Amino acid sequence: MADEDMTAARVLVVDDNRLNRLMLAGGVRQEGHEVTEAADGREALARLRAQPHDAVLLDILMPEVDGFEVLAEMRADAALRPIPVIVVSAQEDLASAVRAIEMGAVDYLPKPFDPVLLRARLRQSLQQKRLRDLEQAYLRQEFTIRQSEKLATLGKLAAGVAHELNNPAAAAARSVTQLAENLEHLLRDARALFAAGLDPEAVDWVHGVGRDAVGGTSPLARADREDELADWLESAGADEAYEIAAVLAEHGYAVDTVSACTSRFRDAQLAVALSWIAHRELTRTLLGDVHGAVRRISEIVEAMKGYSHLDRAPEQLVDVHAALDDTLRVLAAQLGDVQVRRRYAPDLPRIPAFGPELTQVWSALVENAAGALDGTGVLEIVTSAADGWACVAVTDDGPGIPAELRPRVFDPFVTTKPPGGGTGLGLTIAHQIVTERHGGRIEVRSRPGCTRFTVHLPARR
Repeated sequence: MADEDMTAARVLVVDDNRLNRLMLAGGVRQEGHEVTEAADGREALARLRAQPHDAVLLDILMPEVDGFEVLAEMRADAALRPIPVIVVSAQEDLASAVRAIEMGAVDYLPKPFDPVLLRARLRQSLQQKRLRDLEQAYLRQEFTIRQSEKLATLGKLAAGVAHELNNPAAAAARSVTQLAENLEHLLRDARALFAAGLDPEAVDWVHGVGRDAVGGTSPLARADREDELADWLESAGADEAYEIAAVLAEHGYAVDTVSACTSRFRDAQLAVALSWIAHRELTRTLLGDVHGAVRRISEIVEAMKGYSHLDRAPEQLVDVHAALDDTLRVLAAQLGDVQVRRRYAPDLPRIPAFGPELTQVWSALVENAAGALDGTGVLEIVTSAADGWACVAVTDDGPGIPAELRPRVFDPFVTTKPPGGGTGLGLTIAHQIVTERHGGRIEVRSRPGCTRFTVHLPARR
């Protein structure tokens, strides 16, 4: 019977001799395994492709498709290649055994076979296959975990970037809307100025006024200036006196500036000229707002580009400071009102690294600190270089890691967050990336008011 710790397997017995098949199948069944049979190589391949098998006992000398052809077909098929094959053949020459092993067989037994030896070899082959299957399952699970962590990070990242982009995008949209309205006012005032028949001196004054405009910059001084201008404009018969006064006061105009032009205009011309000046200044302001918003969007996109290393090779010389700044910029929404302090070493060299993976490390450490600080506190990032190592220390003044969790902080699924607050895999993956992928090390020290993660990376391969 099969060992209690061994799961029953499905074994294919391939031999053109019916008696040999019966003997082999009987020995396999005594081990508690399921047996399927094939009388030649073609039938064997058909059965292997029809349903999964865990091992094959294969004869070499068979009509039409022999054992070597079966081995060649299995080696060429990715689905069949992992199945262990034990060749059981009457050919006892060394060359046949070597050829079978070279073609992928895991063992070679001569006929007549020893049933005890056959069972031992079969057990060993099945055990090795199970270990390989477990390893593959582990690798697939690890890949899935890493992908899920990346997706979780991507979700947070998308939310943060959306928040960061929303403010300048909304500001640009508001400014463009106001620009469209203001353009109508400018065109109206331009037509009115043309119809008013201004002399050249007055036209020059309208276009040049404002360059020497001065006034107090405090909110109180601006409010006083606005009231004075509104009163003066209203007495001068200007339409929308308060709206025009608000714009002129915002740009440093005072009553002295605008009253100096009284002699240049008739009453009707004066009101139109001041309206045109106000809408011109507002246009300049709105264009500046749009420019600033678009520049901010461009900075965020550039930060995302650096953060994700979209246009770079998998391994390159990485500017650690730029990568840290990009990470902080992208994760700004998660940090909230946290005060970020940077103390970067001027002599820190670029290091050979896998950029996107190293970005995951910085993201995990910053997100971990942001979670501990909960929107307020101090996050400090210090870099240094010594003895061929580049070091990055990320410190927060949060409550610290509980004493019972500190020894296991890099273990999978260990987290201080409430259920649903995190996967508990960020620091685990960061540890793997630093130690296994880059040959570095990561350390943690924590007490209430000070938690520091220090990453040591080799400055050269």
